[in-house]
Amino acid sequence: MKFFDWLKSLGKPKPAQDGGAVVRDTVQSSKQTAAEDARVPGFRRKLVRDQRYLPKPAKKNYWERPDPVLERVEAARAYSPSMRSRNEALRSLATDVELLRERRLPIWTRETELAEALAMPVKRLRWLANHRYDDRVEHYYRFRIPKRSGGYRVIMAPKTGLKAIQRSLYRLLTGRLPVSEHAHGFVPCRSVASNARPHVGKRVVMRFDLEDFFGTVTFGRVRGYFIAMGYNYEVATTLALLTTEAERQPVEVDGELSYVPVGYRYCAQGAPTSPSICNAIVMRMDRRLAGLAAAHGFAYTRYADDLTFSGDDQTKIGLFLRVVKEIVEDEDFRLNAKKTRVMRSGSCQRVTGVVVNETMGLSRKDRRKLRAQIHQMSADTSPAERAHVIGKLRYLQMLNPQQAAALWPGGPPAE
Repeated sequence: MKFFDWLKSLGKPKPAQDGGAVVRDTVQSSKQTAAEDARVPGFRRKLVRDQRYLPKPAKKNYWERPDPVLERVEAARAYSPSMRSRNEALRSLATDVELLRERRLPIWTRETELAEALAMPVKRLRWLANHRYDDRVEHYYRFRIPKRSGGYRVIMAPKTGLKAIQRSLYRLLTGRLPVSEHAHGFVPCRSVASNARPHVGKRVVMRFDLEDFFGTVTFGRVRGYFIAMGYNYEVATTLALLTTEAERQPVEVDGELSYVPVGYRYCAQGAPTSPSICNAIVMRMDRRLAGLAAAHGFAYTRYADDLTFSGDDQTKIGLFLRVVKEIVEDEDFRLNAKKTRVMRSGSCQRVTGVVVNETMGLSRKDRRKLRAQIHQMSADTSPAERAHVIGKLRYLQMLNPQQAAALWPGGPPAE
């Protein structure tokens, strides 16, 4: 049987080799089906094509079934400025239903199915998922809050209608995306306490900060990530448009006010879907940094844009300062050199505001301030001030119950 199998294989075309991974062109025949296309080694999804986007060969006879084509409305949407792409091979990718089922993600193959899942008309979905260069309506509230280190942080909070849609997307999709076990920010059942706990009692703690974390996760990266998860180009682009936005400047022309984008689209800090999307996209970088830490006996955690390493071998500090920067830049992020800190056991070691020298908790200075606030409370204290003090005490109780009990024996009263 092996001899006959060898003879049959002579007539089959050999797949091209590209970097050790087998890559097959699936646009050779418009009659190719998803069942005929095998999973390609080295990739996360199948190279299956949407027959509507493929070139149509000449029919051999009149009775041959016609190939599927795009309807006029679908074609207008598919080739609109918001859906444009230079890569036609990427545009013709079909949804990998099997991969979505494996990842337990919702299976959406068309915008109509996405609109139905979000309980909204298709026209409204396309109106929201459309990048305009002179939008007459602004979908986000924009404001600035001062930073402790100086400057301002731009917050873009979606308005009521878009916020409800993004919350639905978080419940249906982005909240289910895979996240690294080393990520502790914006992850259920994790907090600053779980982020600081692995670094307690270490001889050296190194802290790095990612510069413009949310702004680095651009529209293109979000769309590419959803395509890698198994969605087709149409659905991935619509999801990316719904979850990203560009900063806009109001411009008045002939008495009409328009909002013009002054930059690229990115995950807005203030949108319900941004933290989960950013955590998912950073997953590969988390694993690379965790592998670096484990290879040298260090611990690694990340809380949003704060990267923390800790260990007992102080001779590795120079290696981490160099290699961490290389890995972060290789993943298309940037480090804020001004916020890089190396904290040894002889000084105060803080991880996301939590002291981790010998035990996890607050510093003596912060506990003395809190004790003074507790003693100053009286019957005339306003409810807001009282709630503020009790909230700080409960925060300390979460970090270190012994330190909280020393300030208020028996614990704060139940609200």
